[in-house]
Amino acid sequence: MTAAQRFLTARDFLLQHRSDYDRAYRDFAWPALDDFNWALDYFDAMARGNDAPALLLVDAATAREARFSFAQMSERSARIANFLRGLGVARGDRILLMLPNRVELWDAMLAAIKLGAVLMPATTQLSTDDLRERIAIGQPKFAIVDAGECAKFDAIEAALVKIAVGADKEPAAARWHRFDDGYAASPDFAPLGATRASDPMLLYFTSGTTSKPKLVEHTHESYPVGSLSTMYWIGLQPGDMHWNISSPGWAKHAWSCFFAPWNAGACVFVLNYARFDATAALDTLVRHEVSTLCAPPTVWRLLVQEPLSAYAVSLREIVGAGEPLNPEIIERVKSAWGITIRDGYGQTETTCQIGNSPGQRVVPGSMGRPMPGYRIELVDPDGHPAEEGEIALPLAESAGTPGNAGGGASADEQPCRPLGLMTRYANNADATAHVMRNGRYHTSDIAMRRQDGYYVYIGRADDVFKSSDYRLSPFELESALIEHEAVAEAAVVPSPDPLRLSVPKAYVMLRHGYAFTPELAKSIFAFSRERLSPYKRIRRLEAYELPKTISGKIRRVELRRREIERGDASARLPGEYWEEDFPELR
Repeated sequence: MTAAQRFLTARDFLLQHRSDYDRAYRDFAWPALDDFNWALDYFDAMARGNDAPALLLVDAATAREARFSFAQMSERSARIANFLRGLGVARGDRILLMLPNRVELWDAMLAAIKLGAVLMPATTQLSTDDLRERIAIGQPKFAIVDAGECAKFDAIEAALVKIAVGADKEPAAARWHRFDDGYAASPDFAPLGATRASDPMLLYFTSGTTSKPKLVEHTHESYPVGSLSTMYWIGLQPGDMHWNISSPGWAKHAWSCFFAPWNAGACVFVLNYARFDATAALDTLVRHEVSTLCAPPTVWRLLVQEPLSAYAVSLREIVGAGEPLNPEIIERVKSAWGITIRDGYGQTETTCQIGNSPGQRVVPGSMGRPMPGYRIELVDPDGHPAEEGEIALPLAESAGTPGNAGGGASADEQPCRPLGLMTRYANNADATAHVMRNGRYHTSDIAMRRQDGYYVYIGRADDVFKSSDYRLSPFELESALIEHEAVAEAAVVPSPDPLRLSVPKAYVMLRHGYAFTPELAKSIFAFSRERLSPYKRIRRLEAYELPKTISGKIRRVELRRREIERGDASARLPGEYWEEDFPELR
């Protein structure tokens, strides 16, 4: 049996038992792979002569549609692979990929995988400073960038071969190549040697809590094949029209706009818009008969403000990820559509680890049960088993581990290490050793296990938090704030927000000679906007005596508790300023 056949056997087993959780969890095993290139061995083979829709892009402003079949995507990406090879891209070379949701994003990803190159996805929201830091850390040789973002690279001195997507003509002075020229290349692509399944394929940046982001390394098996767990959680089936509301550059986009739907033979749907509009989104669900939907809680909170029952959707499965959903929202959606939103949990470092799978009882407030292929442990700070503790994944082989349905190892030798787990932090051996300590991968997330086996998310073990669907590092935001001439110290914590769940709030201690006036608050907000990407900027501000430990470390836990105890998220604390107080900054 070839590697591709073993992959398909595992995939088909999960499709067959998509509503039988007990059987799927007990008998699934990750396929044993040696040489494997997902784009060549699976996608191209599946796409050959396949005119079924693979990608549908819709522009919200013009209603213009762009449809592409699996066969077309296979050919387009082969041409781009040959084009990139002509520019010097070789196996193992790193490519910074900074594109919005346009077909070239999928073409470039497939092409890079075929070449054995390593992708470094990046959001278009990054500033020039963000890019400079990531290029210094990741050391890419190539950059594929949307034409509208090329100016951000003007002030970056790096030996990059730069390729512009959507450029009308080649800007010779800037030495940018035109991506569109690649579609004139040959459609016949032949790899230069085999791809090892364990070869690096993806590098994602974390937010982290240190000054330098970490690079999460995934391979040709950990995300493409590991995403079988994500496919199972969503409940994807061949022929589905799947919409994942997510921005490129983040791991969730690879989860649910690339690997999981195409593993199932489903069509990826994308609605491009300048600003999210709930009414337009609901109209889109109906018009395009979307069958499966994944959206962050921020989107669900906007959707339930509309008369959902007035929209005759064709949805079969709906899921949410990124943060726990309010039970009231779940109930309002179920009342209108008769469908239950199912939570799921995973990380950039993994695929879906825990989730509420199709056909199973959903426990309000719970993120579900372990996904097929994942063994979950909860441990206390000393590494001992606990009913409430840090989520950890065992790494060592375990005798008697269930599972032999995927053409993998037998039940008595099946390794515990999930295939969907990263290999390492590519730029930080110490951080890798820390999270992989004592025979487990430590997630830094705290959960509680109920008696029925369902898990309830408690929170982060560190200070990283989410605003909307973005993961933010207090350290990074604080480092920017203390560059302001008036700020001596700063501590950033999440502050409750009815729409975004939380927003970044900065508690600041001012330098001598400064008073916390509206003018100074406005100056700090403006300073934040200049130095931080839009999704990171400070939204609330308060001058406060920062609580500290004996050793002088800021006790953010006390500040977080203060925010939690504020009650009504719309009520201000005395002396607090909000970004909305200064509309002239917008």
